[in-house]
Amino acid sequence: QVQLVESGGGLVQAGGSLRLSCAASGRTFSSDAMGWFRQAPGKEREFVAAVTWSGARLDYADSVKGRFTILRNNAKTTVFLQMNSLRPEDTAVYYCASDHGPTSRLARKYDYWGQGTQVTVSS
Repeated sequence: QVQLVESGGGLVQAGGSLRLSCAASGRTFSSDAMGWFRQAPGKEREFVAAVTWSGARLDYADSVKGRFTILRNNAKTTVFLQMNSLRPEDTAVYYCASDHGPTSRLARKYDYWGQGTQVTVSS
């Protein structure tokens, strides 16, 4: 079992920055995939970014490439999502996810999920 707890969401103006954190506990492995997804009201959950704890695999959605960075600490306990140049369309609940497998853009591939943290970007 893996437990995930997100934090760091909030309200920010367009062009601003936020850093989300996802604290992981339980049985984690270097090859595990850690992903960030988001879900806006009335929309499906969409992939944002993913990384393995080892850092060997890294992936970003085209909509956030160049603005968002996924990071993990060396202790393999926390994954971060640094979000810069935020836009109103980035407004959503952001979820951290984990899987004992390769990185994927598909939400259904992830077995473990956090509770989500709200990010609101005002124009």
